[in-house]
Amino acid sequence: MSRPPVRCVVDTNVPATANRVNPAASDDCVATCGRALLEVISSGHVYIDDGERIVSEYRANLCAAGEPGPGDRFLKWLLTHQWGGKRVTQVSITPKGGDPQDFDELPEPSDGTVYDRSDRKFLAVAAAHRERPPILQALDSKWWGWRDALAEIGVRVHFLCAGEIEAKHREKMGTD
Repeated sequence: MSRPPVRCVVDTNVPATANRVNPAASDDCVATCGRALLEVISSGHVYIDDGERIVSEYRANLCAAGEPGPGDRFLKWLLTHQWGGKRVTQVSITPKGGDPQDFDELPEPSDGTVYDRSDRKFLAVAAAHRERPPILQALDSKWWGWRDALAEIGVRVHFLCAGEIEAKHREKMGTD
C-alpha cells in the first residue's frame, strides 16, 4: 500500500477510527489511521472549509483537549494551527442555493452518483482548492463506491484501510 499523503483533507472517520470508535475496524486499520494522523501532525498540511463545517464535525466526534487518542491529538493540533495558514488552509466553499450541505464547488457526477450530504463539505474542499488535495478515508464504504465518479471530477481519495473498505462495500452491495 502506498504511503498516505500528508497534504490532505481528512474525513472525520479517520481520527474517529484512530480513536477506536468504530468496532468494525481491525487493529491494523486503527493503527494505520493513527500513523497517518501522526505523520500529518509532524510534517503535513490539512485543508478545511472556511465556514467551520469540518471543524464542527471534528469537535462533535473528538476531544479538543487532545486526549486520549491519536484522533483527539489531531484535533488539538488542527485547532492550534487553524489560523496560521502554514499548516492548515481554509478553503472557501459556497453553499448552493442556500443549502448548507451542498456546494457550488462540487461538480455533479455524470453517472448519477449521489454523495451523502454530510460528506459533501470534504469533497467540495478537495474539488475547490487548486492543489486538489486528496482525502484520507478510513472505513466509510460508500466512498469506495464513489471512486470512479470522484476521479471523474478530479477528487482523489486515499483509502487507508483499502482491503477492509472494499470488503465492506462488497458485503453491503451483495457483490463478490
